[in-house]
Amino acid sequence: LQYGIVLDAGSSHTTMFVYKWPADKENDTGVVSEHSMCDVEGPGISSYSSNPPVAGTSLEHCLNQALRDVPKEKHAGTPLYLGATAGMRLLNIADPQVSDAVLRAVAATLKTYPFDFRGAKILSGEEEGVFGWVTANYLLENFIKRGWLGEWIQPQKKTLGAMDFGGASTQITFETTDTIENPRNEVMLKLYGQAYKVYTHSFLCYGRDQVLKRLLSKLLQAESYQEAVSHPCWPMGYNKSLLLSSIYDSPCTEKERPSLALNTTVTLVGTGNGNLCALHVSKLFDFTNCSFSHCSFDGVFQPKVSGNFIAFSAFFYTVDFIQTVMGRPVHLPSDLKDAAETICATSWSELLQKAPKLEKRLPDYCAVSKFVYLLTTKGYSFNNHSFPNIAFQKKAGETSIGWALGYMLNLTNMILAEKPSSHKSMLYNYWVILILLFVVTTLTSLVTAICLLWHSKSSII
Repeated sequence: LQYGIVLDAGSSHTTMFVYKWPADKENDTGVVSEHSMCDVEGPGISSYSSNPPVAGTSLEHCLNQALRDVPKEKHAGTPLYLGATAGMRLLNIADPQVSDAVLRAVAATLKTYPFDFRGAKILSGEEEGVFGWVTANYLLENFIKRGWLGEWIQPQKKTLGAMDFGGASTQITFETTDTIENPRNEVMLKLYGQAYKVYTHSFLCYGRDQVLKRLLSKLLQAESYQEAVSHPCWPMGYNKSLLLSSIYDSPCTEKERPSLALNTTVTLVGTGNGNLCALHVSKLFDFTNCSFSHCSFDGVFQPKVSGNFIAFSAFFYTVDFIQTVMGRPVHLPSDLKDAAETICATSWSELLQKAPKLEKRLPDYCAVSKFVYLLTTKGYSFNNHSFPNIAFQKKAGETSIGWALGYMLNLTNMILAEKPSSHKSMLYNYWVILILLFVVTTLTSLVTAICLLWHSKSSII
């Protein structure tokens, strides 16, 4: 087996993935799967802006696990990558020098390990979207797969669209035959000899954590930053005091920063008003301006969604909460809308009773459910016909869906531009031997049976 390691440095946390694949003779094109994973303790690396060295040391626990997960003799040949996403994109906007310092600190730690470290970089939103799309379709064998004789087969299957919902950004990526009116949203890929025209867009500040900060800012603005402000998306019976600095510490909210001192404390009181919550959440989007034939929101071009989609990350966690904790099915947009309404109307004590282990995130499921409903229906234009084509999933088989695997496949050239040669894999030789053995055994059995039958007839005569 060969191994590869990718650290997915997201805005709210970092996850390490260790991948494995058979050392195939055909350019290492053996099918890749997840070997193990490790969640780094603490927040994302972008949160260490005031103390960059700690961003590096925070990764050590998981890197030490990788030392154990990958056989020692394979360490030196195992590629190691770190990709940072929207949290670091935001930090890079706020202070490029600090984001460079964080990346340098992370790289310094990674270089002390015996793996083949190949760089730490900030991915663009488009890269994040496209690599997530590649991962999903690779795992579901939509590009290419092994035949039963070990040969490569191009299945006549359509690709799947991918929707990612992280902490600081959200991405939508899908193959389309429509004209992509904005060239910035078009990516042409050649994978295994097949050309794909893909639409992708990443919405910065539309990830779960940033959406919640922007919502808080809108609510404070609406009530003129009073000491106590009602929060229609929080459940009845829940209230919390926050420093203004915790809301306005992001490029996503800084334009709305009030003239008040940032160490001012405000208390937000949950009122559990679903309709009012939906109204405030809808103000996070701009559905009015569009200079193209069709837009999703904020003036961004989007062709009509088509085919099947897979929605992962916070999309999965939100729908999973609705289905498992609230006991509500999600098949149509109305199911999602009704379930969000039910969450909003549920008191804090009832929610705690239902899911005590989720206490930290519980107050925000009303707002996030409303946001996911508006994003998918009014934003991306999924309707009663297309919404059932979305599968809300965390994994495909035993492998997590996200950009990390697609990123590694690309950088290690394991997805070839051309179709792999028609040489059969080593498996083919084994199949030939097995088939020959089967034929020989069958013929021997037949001959033996005929001889025994002939002998028995001769004995009777």
